[in-house]
Amino acid sequence: MNEPRFDWRLDEVRELFELPLFELLYRAHGVHRANFPHHQVQVSTLLSVKTGACPEDCAYCPQSVRHDTKLPVDPLLEVEDVVARARLARDSGATRFCMGAAWRNPKPKQLAVVAEMVRRVRELGLETCATLGMLTAEQAATLRAAGLDFYNHNLDTSEAFYPEIITTRTYADRLETLQHVRDAGLKVCCGGILGMGETREDRVALLHTLATLPAHPESVPINQLVRVPGTPLEGAEPLDPFEFVRTIGVARVLMPGSHLRLSAGRTEMSAELQAMAFFAGANSIFYGEKLLTTPNPDADGDMALLQRLGLVPEPGRTDSRVDATPG
Repeated sequence: MNEPRFDWRLDEVRELFELPLFELLYRAHGVHRANFPHHQVQVSTLLSVKTGACPEDCAYCPQSVRHDTKLPVDPLLEVEDVVARARLARDSGATRFCMGAAWRNPKPKQLAVVAEMVRRVRELGLETCATLGMLTAEQAATLRAAGLDFYNHNLDTSEAFYPEIITTRTYADRLETLQHVRDAGLKVCCGGILGMGETREDRVALLHTLATLPAHPESVPINQLVRVPGTPLEGAEPLDPFEFVRTIGVARVLMPGSHLRLSAGRTEMSAELQAMAFFAGANSIFYGEKLLTTPNPDADGDMALLQRLGLVPEPGRTDSRVDATPG
């Protein structure tokens, strides 16, 4: 297993991006095989437990109250509804269940409800993940005590390009939440979005920031922008597919032990592009018909693709508290 490095220089990351594509893929695939069973893909399901009316102004997001996307606003789901969806996800092959809420930061009563969701979902034997906006140190500790495994808080892009995408919070705010999450003993899920009009240098800087955190994120979602009508980025130029694969490959070399997740945007990716991304080191997908509010490939299609490629779902954890009741 390659020993991870946390002292990558910006010029080293830039040099990886500038490698001939096949040379980069050769290196990245070698790193991947040295650190993971190369035929396994970790399967997660993401559920929006509270949708819309977010006060933030993220330019890519249909849930922002500042964008006219006609998205219905749904209140926080009932705990039993979330547990039922989690059981269905587990029985369909997911091993991690992620709960997302469109908040700037959760209020005490909201956090208490989500903590109960976490406890109940974890009893099903699933790994748990939440993305609820910014957290204080105390809120992160509360979620850890409830049994949360992962907290997702993406950096989205480079620090330099960030103000072009979001003005209602800063890059430093993002990093502070990540530190609270890590200090609480939670695993970190943190990545970015490609195709928002950023340059390659922004992609270099994003991966450099992730790879030089005190510990690499255990999960790194790599999203391709979903251009939602009504958002400021609805007319963004599509990203070159080879640049997407190149970013996956560089991320794999930089963070050898992290799960790299193909996240949003897969409905616009060909089977061939996804196959190249898996070869480059991606080894996780979101599974199910929707990612919060944007479309995702259907589960049967995903399983068919994995089968065509000779890939299999990564097994979930063994947990004595697993609820074996059929869904």
